[in-house]
Amino acid sequence: MSEKLYVGVDVGGTTIKVGVCNPEGALLHTYEGPTENEKGAERIMENIAAYAQLSVSQLSRSWDEVEGVGVGIAGFLDIPNGIVVLAPNLNLNNASVKDFLIPRLGKPVLINNDANVAALGEAWGGAGRGVSDCVCYTLGTGVGGGIIINGRIVQGHNAAAGELGHISIVPDLEAIQCGCGKMGCLETVSSATGIIRMAKDAVARGENTTMSLVDNMMAKDVIDAAKAGDEVAARIVNRAAFYLGKSMAVVAVVVNPQRFIIGGGVSKAGEYLFEQIREVFHKYTPSGASKGVEIVPAELGNNAGVVGAAGLFLRG
Repeated sequence: MSEKLYVGVDVGGTTIKVGVCNPEGALLHTYEGPTENEKGAERIMENIAAYAQLSVSQLSRSWDEVEGVGVGIAGFLDIPNGIVVLAPNLNLNNASVKDFLIPRLGKPVLINNDANVAALGEAWGGAGRGVSDCVCYTLGTGVGGGIIINGRIVQGHNAAAGELGHISIVPDLEAIQCGCGKMGCLETVSSATGIIRMAKDAVARGENTTMSLVDNMMAKDVIDAAKAGDEVAARIVNRAAFYLGKSMAVVAVVVNPQRFIIGGGVSKAGEYLFEQIREVFHKYTPSGASKGVEIVPAELGNNAGVVGAAGLFLRG
């Protein structure tokens, strides 16, 4: 008898990515197709259904072997009812995703926030494999996150648990306003956007740095300059690492995870960044909450979302 299959879908503004997983979280096949966001909600949902079925057929497996289809979507969601309340970058506002997909696919459908499913993906099939309690950070344009306790996503009262980028961690005298409207969020200093902003500000002030004020500056440019000995760039990366480590100290005394997992573009700085984060974490975390806790890089990269979405039926 063939093993069961779980299909995960990661819906982006440009592309829809599909992954097919086995019950152990191993990714068996992936497929990507255009979202066609400009054509509206119905076309997006039609594409989700079509790509899910195509991905299974490309694996030369039967659709009858599929147990369910999970969908990760960025935005504010009514998760129990499968409705997208507001998706800033997708034409899915007020779309009843479950009601649309279930009759077309003939399978159970679950939806969840894209950051939560990425965290679940790492917990189930990536850097968190074998650990029941872990917390995931994604350092990209913003700082995303997800909390996995006893192998399952922590949703919270309004499905807002795990918004790690909006921990208010920066002191008032240093704080700037975050995109969420609040002051001093972690995201303002530890995201790629925050690192670039601090670098551009330093160059504009005329500080002694090898960095140049260019429109296409990337966080990698700042990190590379820091590694090469640029003191201004090093100070910026150190600040990003400091507040990341300090936020983890806060999280550790609340949920006491065994492992912190860090993904996203900024995490590619490697041990240069991770060593600084670990040092701050252990400095500010009581030994009872820090003993044996690991801080490690994510493993799945862009596949975390589809693996996690597939895992909603086993670990959601």
